[in-house]
Amino acid sequence: MSKIGNAIHEIHYMDSIAERDQWVNRIHPLVKFLLTIIYIATVVSFYKYDVIGLAGMAVYPIAMFILSELSFADSLKRLRIVLPLVCFIGLFNPFFDRIPVEILGIRMNAGVISMITLIMKGIMTVLASYLLIATTTIEKLCYAFRLIHVPKILVTQIMLTYRYVTVLLEEVNRITQAYSLRAPNQKGVHFKVWGSLTGQLLLRSMDRAGVVYESMTLRGYNGEFKYIGEKIRWRWQDVLYLVLWLGLFFLFRNVPVIVVVGNFVGGLFV
Repeated sequence: MSKIGNAIHEIHYMDSIAERDQWVNRIHPLVKFLLTIIYIATVVSFYKYDVIGLAGMAVYPIAMFILSELSFADSLKRLRIVLPLVCFIGLFNPFFDRIPVEILGIRMNAGVISMITLIMKGIMTVLASYLLIATTTIEKLCYAFRLIHVPKILVTQIMLTYRYVTVLLEEVNRITQAYSLRAPNQKGVHFKVWGSLTGQLLLRSMDRAGVVYESMTLRGYNGEFKYIGEKIRWRWQDVLYLVLWLGLFFLFRNVPVIVVVGNFVGGLFV
């Protein structure tokens, strides 16, 4: 399978797991969106040397992976391009921050601590965003955006861009396959035909966009979509889920839970 074919397959796979009938998938989309935003803001707010406190925030992605029954290994495989870029950001901290610090009785360079903290923040925020997409369809996300009064033209642009990016990729895949059949011994697309192929892609995309818009107007589109999320009603489980996680975020942000638990467990064996 080509790279474009793999990309199309991954998009369809993410749609399929987001549409599963899991308990987490049935949580109100606005609750999951707000929790993701608050979680990312909480993680970013930790001090650059507070590794122990930040480690406690890993409880959210861990619990979400368990509740949603998603494979952590498969998720890392799909994020293999993003995560190294996130980790690369903090690699130069040890060279600029040379202040000696002591953590858990171990003396080390402060830049190493800030590098670890920055990498942990990047990984946690990326995983939280991935879990939101993996448990919530684009239609439900767009419905959540409309509930917080995001302009409908922006929400429509987001949904159509996500929904019909596969259409564009399929056109690209069809063009490249046709080109490879006409030039079987050539690797890739020769630069001399880049312009003509791009023009063909633009014309096909415009034709497809016209067909899509006509189909939308025939189905009563007037600038506002009827989102699938509108069928979802608030339940007491949604409110409890929101309040529980907000309480845990507040607890782990203000109390070094790992240190407290470690001292308690250590005291039992003394």
